[in-house]
Amino acid sequence: MSTFDVIVLGSGPGGYVTAIRASQLGLKTAIIEKENLGGVCLNWGCIPTKALLKSAQVFEYLQHAGDYGLKAEGVDKDFDAVVKRSRSVADGMSKGVQFLMKKNKIEVINGFGRLMPGKKVVVKGEHGEPAEYSANHIIIATGARSRELPSLPQDGKKIIGYREAMTLADQPKKMIVVGSGAIGIEFAYFYNSMGTEVTVVEYLPNIVPVEDEDISKQLERSFKKAGVKIMTSAEVTSVDTSGQGVKATVKTAKGEQVLEADIVLSAVGIKTNIENIGLEDVGIATDRDKIIVNDFYQTNIPGYYAIGDVTPGQALAHVASAEGILCVENIAGMHVEALDYGNIPGCTYCTPEIASVGLTEKQAKEQGLDIKVGKFPFSASGKAKAAGTADGFVKVIFDAKYGEWLGCHMIGAGVTDMIAEAVVARKLETTGHEVLKAVHPHPTMSEAVMEAVADAYDEVIHL
Repeated sequence: MSTFDVIVLGSGPGGYVTAIRASQLGLKTAIIEKENLGGVCLNWGCIPTKALLKSAQVFEYLQHAGDYGLKAEGVDKDFDAVVKRSRSVADGMSKGVQFLMKKNKIEVINGFGRLMPGKKVVVKGEHGEPAEYSANHIIIATGARSRELPSLPQDGKKIIGYREAMTLADQPKKMIVVGSGAIGIEFAYFYNSMGTEVTVVEYLPNIVPVEDEDISKQLERSFKKAGVKIMTSAEVTSVDTSGQGVKATVKTAKGEQVLEADIVLSAVGIKTNIENIGLEDVGIATDRDKIIVNDFYQTNIPGYYAIGDVTPGQALAHVASAEGILCVENIAGMHVEALDYGNIPGCTYCTPEIASVGLTEKQAKEQGLDIKVGKFPFSASGKAKAAGTADGFVKVIFDAKYGEWLGCHMIGAGVTDMIAEAVVARKLETTGHEVLKAVHPHPTMSEAVMEAVADAYDEVIHL
């Protein structure tokens, strides 16, 4: 039986990052993976979807070449080639993780891992032969998958999840997207841009419901302008797949409506991968589909830890990575501080992009805070106008008394690359006046952050 200091179960952005950091800290490390290195994020999530979205964006640019004084005639798309490019990008990233494993001398164990008492893991390989491994510290990073609703049982053909949505053999003429979180919205944008007739069905009153209401309303306007149909406060109660396509019965405040399409994409959240991995055998406690951990990701059983989507924090790749690093640094005896889950940025990569961190205006008011709110539209930004990307705005929320930056919400071109300014500023406890007096370069999209702060303090110049 091979023995290690650390064994990581799962090689997604939580698992492989954790393994690398453990190795850097001098810990003998192994990682167990049943599919491809990189997990869902690299193979079926973050990375390949961004490749699809980039193709859609380029296609849109070419269709609107005339807006830039250019001519691009006979522009068309090759759906199969777009999908192949996405898969190629994912494959390349997975190979990159393989290289990182070798570089950091991490032993990669292929197979399905099951936890055992006594700090052991038994791994069933490709041909079913079991092998046993032990470690002083075992870190669970098995991630999550597409959640299924009873009214939307996925068959992988007519009712699909995000995996199938990435690799469809043929582009559907009509698609219903159920759920308007990041996954649903990104696929809605992609397929609409490619020419599919898309309808988004959202159970709550606003699309992207975790975002500030102003952001939700702006995205709904942008999507409707692009031809996406939006149904909010609506629920798919049943789907009939007996015919050539699908018929979805949607319950709304005005009554029931039947929508016809080729495919229904279920994007109603995720389900953690905690079944059959031995949690019950070891006695590891769970609650509502999540593994219970402390601030340093220790479970109730000494020597066993959990990070990423299987724990109660936000189910985001960058959260999983941060948790894993913190976990192994604590194991190695370093002084670490608990992660601040109130300062985690969220990003949605449709067009226009969405990025946010901290409290929404509604949340701040519900907490009884006295706030200052500033807003700057990209329609007043020289860089945005020159780039032809004037949709959207930056919205900032400050505590009126102390100047604390409570929240930042953006919608527009490239805002997922801009939100880090707010994250770092909030980490450093930067006040509104300090942001305002930090000179931002002109002309840039990031100027809108400074202008929005100026608006909050009644000093805005360009409005």
